[in-house]
Amino acid sequence: MMNFRTVAAALSLFVLSTVAKAQYTMHKMISVGYTYQNQSFGEVGGKLLFLKNDDVIYRLGGSAMMGSVDSKFAIMPKLQADVLLNFEKNVDFYHSYYFLAGVEGTNKYVAPKIGVTLFGMLDLTGGYAFPIGNTRLNGKEMKGLNVNFTLNIPTVFIHDMFK
Repeated sequence: MMNFRTVAAALSLFVLSTVAKAQYTMHKMISVGYTYQNQSFGEVGGKLLFLKNDDVIYRLGGSAMMGSVDSKFAIMPKLQADVLLNFEKNVDFYHSYYFLAGVEGTNKYVAPKIGVTLFGMLDLTGGYAFPIGNTRLNGKEMKGLNVNFTLNIPTVFIHDMFK
């Protein structure tokens, strides 16, 4: 089975090649959330949002998943890539919801996911995690149902709050 570095490199190359085709604007976001992966984890990290128009949006992110696994505190790094889609036309207000498809990976598993996002800021996704080899976290295998609830806060918003 491919290792985590190979999957992350291939995914990054794919996303960056699609972003390089045209002029995209980039926005930075701070993300906080909850992940269930055979265990409950809190998540803190950052994301980059790339868009040319508001029909298709790309996001790349990295975060740290923290939680208690078998009564021991554990931290896992996580990389993710998402594509947000909404082709609804003639909308007065900017697109309020997007369908989301993406993949996330840690040093323990890779999980394709689908879901919805509200304004690109509040995500609810689900997927299935496939373990990388025989890796375990404190003796627990990280495979199966994967559920994420994430709040993405644009740094511009935070900057404007403290002006």
